[in-house]
Amino acid sequence: MEDIVTACSSSVTHFAVLIISCLGFVVTLNHLISLVTRISNSCLRSEKDLTRTYGSWAVVTGATDGIGKAFACQLARRGLNLVLVSRSFEKLETVAGEIRAEYPGSHVRVVEVDFSGGEVCEGLRRVEEVIGGLDVGILINNVGITYPGAMFFHEVEEKVWRNIVRVNIEGTTRMTKVVLPGMLRRKKGAIVNIGSGASVVVPSHPLFTVYAATKAYVDQLSRSLYMEYGQCGIHVQCQVPLYVATNMVSRVACIERDSLFVPTAEGYARAAIRRIGYEARCTPYWAHSIQWYFARLIPDPLLDAWRFSIAMHRRKSQPKLN
Repeated sequence: MEDIVTACSSSVTHFAVLIISCLGFVVTLNHLISLVTRISNSCLRSEKDLTRTYGSWAVVTGATDGIGKAFACQLARRGLNLVLVSRSFEKLETVAGEIRAEYPGSHVRVVEVDFSGGEVCEGLRRVEEVIGGLDVGILINNVGITYPGAMFFHEVEEKVWRNIVRVNIEGTTRMTKVVLPGMLRRKKGAIVNIGSGASVVVPSHPLFTVYAATKAYVDQLSRSLYMEYGQCGIHVQCQVPLYVATNMVSRVACIERDSLFVPTAEGYARAAIRRIGYEARCTPYWAHSIQWYFARLIPDPLLDAWRFSIAMHRRKSQPKLN
């Protein structure tokens, strides 16, 4: 009798080990496939012919610096004409001149709009006038601002957080409303909203709370519009960069130069162009995609604690804010 019990117990143990091993294999295989897919989507998949697929004109907001300027240059390089939108007319003219000189085949128009100001409606009216009659196939909603430095929520002045909401939420929403009707008439278009890893990759972004919350809005807006207008031939995408070597990142994150995991704005834009028209949400730069993959494997409480410690370190090392 004891032999029978022992044999049954041994069989159950072997069966349990087999089941656990199979489950472990499946989970490991799933993670491996996910990692390979992320890398291949970032590096190997061919980009779409943007002019043929969507139209010959692109609108880029926040186009005088960083990711926005890099996007504009990459689009011009592919033969698209540009409508550049930013708050400084002088900088717009400078960037437009640089693009015209390097890519003489591209037509460039500029519109001055201060998304944080009280005359944003007038600025948007000028955008509508400029794009009227143009074959606008792509909108890059890049304009965005953040805190001047790491700070607790109660320390953020009302003017600061209101400007962040106006620019990041209202700016993205209003520009989409302006460009979307023309895309609907032509039954094609691509809208790319620049989100942030602060709202997607990590579970929290302490000491930059309002910024992270506005980027969460951008992510959800993009996903919902993707579902609403996909049937109309309009592809809406939220791109989720992590750190990119721009002036804004240098100011708030103390990152002075590019590296393996911190691309230049130009490097990011080259990768980002390749992802237009595919997923509803993506992290275009290959190293960012790998970081996101491994972040998913870490428990949220550990990521929360890590992000908070980084934020506190930056708070202590930054110049005192007035």
